[in-house]
Amino acid sequence: MTGVPTSAAGGSSPASPVSQTSPDSQASQSAQAPQSVQARAAVPLPGTSAAAEPASGTDPEGAARPPRGAKLAAAAVNQASVWNIANLLTMLRLILVPGFVALMLADGGYDPAWRAFAWAAFAIAMITDLFDGHLARTYDLVTDFGKIADPIADKAIMGAALICLSSLGDLPWWVTIVILGRELGITLLRFVVIRYGVIPASRGGKLKTLVQGVAVGMYVLALTGWLATLRFWVMAVAVVLTVVTGLDYIRQAIVLRRQGIAERKAALEETQE
Repeated sequence: MTGVPTSAAGGSSPASPVSQTSPDSQASQSAQAPQSVQARAAVPLPGTSAAAEPASGTDPEGAARPPRGAKLAAAAVNQASVWNIANLLTMLRLILVPGFVALMLADGGYDPAWRAFAWAAFAIAMITDLFDGHLARTYDLVTDFGKIADPIADKAIMGAALICLSSLGDLPWWVTIVILGRELGITLLRFVVIRYGVIPASRGGKLKTLVQGVAVGMYVLALTGWLATLRFWVMAVAVVLTVVTGLDYIRQAIVLRRQGIAERKAALEETQE
């Protein structure tokens, strides 16, 4: 029959300049095209590594990445310098100790004006004591210098005030001995049991420090009348808190030591088994 194509009769048709494809094959080719493009894009160019690094400033996920050396700089910042605000306050408190003694004993130690200046120095020292430890813990400014100098400054200003008051006859010596003996004894006790753990500062201890500061400050001032009577009772409360909290710290130290010894024995028995 004339007019019937050869392909319809089962023969092969000659190559046509225009590609004749079905709609399904066209869809398949269009779906494979992006994949082939991605595959060609993933092939590294000559002279480049197979795993190309992401662009500067981003990590593999595309998130922002710190520049080189940023971690090193952050680590250097995290290492608190000795000359931070907390340690500077501690140094100020240490410097105030000899100044306080000089003001306290000026003109025989009984001039109300000099005593007022001495009270101001003592008050500044006690206020800085409240802030330096808080700043060091809050802003990660704890240093070895601060750990050593802070308790020394605390004991120095309080001891200087008590000794000056007792030497002037304003405060009985036994009060000074009880307070200073307790402070030094508990400090040594902390060092003795530190291998078993740390004795935390209790609320009673903080209250004791506050009442002691108020009582000693009232004695530093040349008070008369009912204020002089009031300072006597405030000092009495301070002495009671000093003794009670001291006994509580001793109890904590004994319990901490027993627990530490028991844990060591248990660990030794486990290793031997």
